[in-house]
Amino acid sequence: MSVVGIDLGFQSCYVAVARAGGIETIANEYSDRCTPACISFGPKNRSIGAAAKSQIISNAKNTVQGFKRFHGRAFSDPFVEAEKSSLAYDIVQLSSGLTGIKVTYMEEERNFTTEQVTAMLLSKLKETAESVLKKPVVDCVVSALAYGIYKQDLPALEEKPRNVVFVDMGHSAYQVSVCAFNRGKLKVLATAFDTTLGGRKFDEVLVNHFCEEFGKKYKLDIKSKIRALLRLSQECEKLKKLMSANASDLPLSIECFMNDVDVSGTMNRGKFLEMCDDLLARVEPPLRSVLEQAKLKKEDIYAVEIVGGATRIPAVKEKISKFFGKELSTTLNADEAVTRGCALQCAILSPAFKVREFSITDVVAYPISLRWNSPAEEGSSDCEVFSKNHAAPFSKVLTFYRKEPFTLEAYYSSPQDLPYPDPAIAQFSVQKVTPQSDGSSSKVKVKVRVNVHGIFSVSSASLVEVHKSEENEEPMETDQNSKEEEKMQVDQEEQHVEEQQQQTPAENKSESEEMETSQAGLKDKKMDQPPQAKKAKVKTSTVDLPIENQLLWQIDREMLNLYIENEGKMIMQDKLEKERNDAKNAVEEYVYEMRDKLSGEYEKFVSEDDRNSFTLKLEDTENWLYEDGEDQPKQVYVDKLAELKNLGQPIKTRFQESEERPKLFEELGKQIQQYMKIISSFKNKEDQYDHLDAADVAKVEKSTNEAMEWMNNKLNLQNKQSLTMDPVVKTKEIEAKIKELTSMCNPIVSKPKPKVEPPKEEQKNAEQNGPVDGQGDSPGPQAAEQGADTAVPSDSDKKLPEMDID
Repeated sequence: MSVVGIDLGFQSCYVAVARAGGIETIANEYSDRCTPACISFGPKNRSIGAAAKSQIISNAKNTVQGFKRFHGRAFSDPFVEAEKSSLAYDIVQLSSGLTGIKVTYMEEERNFTTEQVTAMLLSKLKETAESVLKKPVVDCVVSALAYGIYKQDLPALEEKPRNVVFVDMGHSAYQVSVCAFNRGKLKVLATAFDTTLGGRKFDEVLVNHFCEEFGKKYKLDIKSKIRALLRLSQECEKLKKLMSANASDLPLSIECFMNDVDVSGTMNRGKFLEMCDDLLARVEPPLRSVLEQAKLKKEDIYAVEIVGGATRIPAVKEKISKFFGKELSTTLNADEAVTRGCALQCAILSPAFKVREFSITDVVAYPISLRWNSPAEEGSSDCEVFSKNHAAPFSKVLTFYRKEPFTLEAYYSSPQDLPYPDPAIAQFSVQKVTPQSDGSSSKVKVKVRVNVHGIFSVSSASLVEVHKSEENEEPMETDQNSKEEEKMQVDQEEQHVEEQQQQTPAENKSESEEMETSQAGLKDKKMDQPPQAKKAKVKTSTVDLPIENQLLWQIDREMLNLYIENEGKMIMQDKLEKERNDAKNAVEEYVYEMRDKLSGEYEKFVSEDDRNSFTLKLEDTENWLYEDGEDQPKQVYVDKLAELKNLGQPIKTRFQESEERPKLFEELGKQIQQYMKIISSFKNKEDQYDHLDAADVAKVEKSTNEAMEWMNNKLNLQNKQSLTMDPVVKTKEIEAKIKELTSMCNPIVSKPKPKVEPPKEEQKNAEQNGPVDGQGDSPGPQAAEQGADTAVPSDSDKKLPEMDID
């Protein structure tokens, strides 16, 4: 089972995998662990990652980057309107009202949703992981943080937790969270954001400065030419990184920038920071906000961990350090901390890995409320069900009294704090609600939930049916019993095995109390609750109710299947185009290889006429590749390569045969000499071979002489043969002759010498008398031979009892 974590960033992405040796950030096909979040659309295929980034300027209108910012945003969103001017590609309004991306792909205009483009990038990251793991990726975790699980010095559960602040400033956004750590446990206390403060804002300061400077100095309107603006943006990003490590004046120079004009300028860190005063002023508010939300003082913070590329800016680090009055901690890799945390979280969730127990309690970032129509009040009522920084994952059971189906509208109750203008989440319609048999309102229990991903939903609804019991029948439960059961059911429902949320008894208690409070609060709002009647003996049953979801901006199943189908087609097209390019490159490589070798190591193995003819053919093919053969189907290149190999392969084969033939003849000669030596020893009646049968040795001698005659004959013929002609004898024939000779002779010459057994009387006396004085326990040669043939148990072996082995 594959265990993969993905950090899907605004500018770049990282992939990490969990293995037996730990967490490893893996490299892509360019041996780079960082994959640009960039996709380029071409006339034949898509390029994703590093290949797409190289086309940002050359294919500017169809190369998409920074698309993450448009997720969930309507085209009419002021944020989208503000971003338009900085984009090289076009954005459009989709039929859903959302923002789409318009490109030219496969020679036609296409509109893609932000989700589709993101899926393309994820498919590429999935492919990168599969190429390393050598198995398919089915599940993964996207964006978490690795900290705490490896810490050995954390306080025990019963001790005061250690508070750590995490500051993450990436290319596009800034987020701060404060977490409480105990051994094996993490609890997020508070979070704060600035969703538009990131490295790209600092880049924009430099871009605007040089646009103005070059406009005055060289009379250039840079912003009117998108390619020039993109080139300047790339250079400004490099300059920003250089200033992080160097405080002196640094040059910025671009050749043939616009209208064949070379431009140049300088910048230093001091001047840059002055220009960024308004951005740096935005660093402190989120830091102050998390402390206020968590009701902590600066002295309560144990450490401040920084991650994200923009935290490398010295002024940003200085602001954070100065606020907390302590040195910043960099125990986490600023670029890879998130992806490593994702892989670790995936390993925790995966049954394939045994990971140290570590529970994580997240928070609800924005307060969530429900709104509904109240028949009793003839209007709408609402209630906040999850407050800001409420623990997550978490579920609550709400009680309504209704005679007919009703709708719950979920929304964020603090729209001024949202990064999006629309606070709506979804509408949930509870179906098939009917009154009781006596016409009174039915009790409906609705379970709402924020899951481990922070997603709100109405997970279930049930109707409580009340039935009158027979007069002599003992009641199954009273109304009071029903309430007790409801409370008990709530407590059970809060503990979700799927979330692996481990809570202390105190936490469970507070959770239950909060649930009861929530229900009481809802009852106080008079949700059509019937007047209190005299308690009667009743029995109840529950019926599950269907819920219809109308989620904001959600892709319906039919459209999702269409997107999946289209992505599959595009992946196949990319694969076919890659195979076509590979076939073309194979022809080009063969042309260059053979042209070099014909005047090099292959020169002796081809006649002058053939060499001239083949060289001319190679030159014609090279010209064809850059003219008519520039864009041909795969099979055309395959056929062209086969045609060239028909001419080149015989030359290559003659060279290879010439290289290998002497080695094999030498090996055959050594075998012949070895067998001839053995034959000579047998004829001289040497002890080593006197056990061999004379007839068998005669067979060996015959085979050896025949092999020698064959070898000498072939050597003579080959020596007379020109190197430009095919060889008289091929390496396969020599290998076959060696195999034939050894398979015939080896079984005979390696036949073992028969073992000599001692006379029976001697053996019997030796067993009765034991070792002779002076010989100790060491057996003689004959005894050794006997021991080799027959295993005679010793006295000690006979006395040992049988041992049971568990």
